Parts: sequence; structure tokens; C-alpha cells
Amino acid sequence: MNTPEDHPDSPGGATAVEVETAPPKLLPLYRVLLHNDDVNNMLDVVGWLTELTPLTRAAAAEVTLEAHMRGVSAVVVVHHELAEFYRDRLRSRLLTVSIEPTD
Repeated sequence: MNTPEDHPDSPGGATAVEVETAPPKLLPLYRVLLHNDDVNNMLDVVGWLTELTPLTRAAAAEVTLEAHMRGVSAVVVVHHELAEFYRDRLRSRLLTVSIEPTD
């Protein structure tokens, strides 16, 4: 006697079907860049980076020092909308910040 589970089209007798799917499209990445300036105190910059981005205090200090020594430093690498968000937050503290694509 055949039961519903024995039938290949029934939900109980499921057979694996391979479905081709396209790989997910990744959002393009952008760097948020902190530029050195002669206006902001380095300790304030470290504090704002820690407050307004996901950086730890140690990472924020490294970014700040690199910007001071080299003129510019990457703060984070994220998708475009989030890069704009961080740029705008940091600019609200009168920091000189820009974004650029990673490619």
C-alpha cells in the first residue's frame, strides 16, 4: 500500500532540488578619512571618534596620531550611506572629514 510519504511529489517524501542562485551583491565600500587640522585638540578628536564611531579609544588614538603625522587617516571602511553618516557626525564637531570609494 502506498502512503502519501511514498509519493515523490508529496511534502513528506521530499526530494532535494538544486536551485541556482546568483551570489549576493555586496554594497561598494567607502573609506571615511580624517584630515589633520590646526584647530582641534588631539584629545578632543580621540574622544569624538570614540563617541561617534565604533572605534575603541586605542584605535581612535592611532587614527588621530596618523592623521596628525601623515595629514590623513582612514577612520572606518563601510558602505556609502554609513560612510556619509559618520562623515556628517564627525563634521558636526568641526572635524575635517571626507569619504572615498575603496576601489
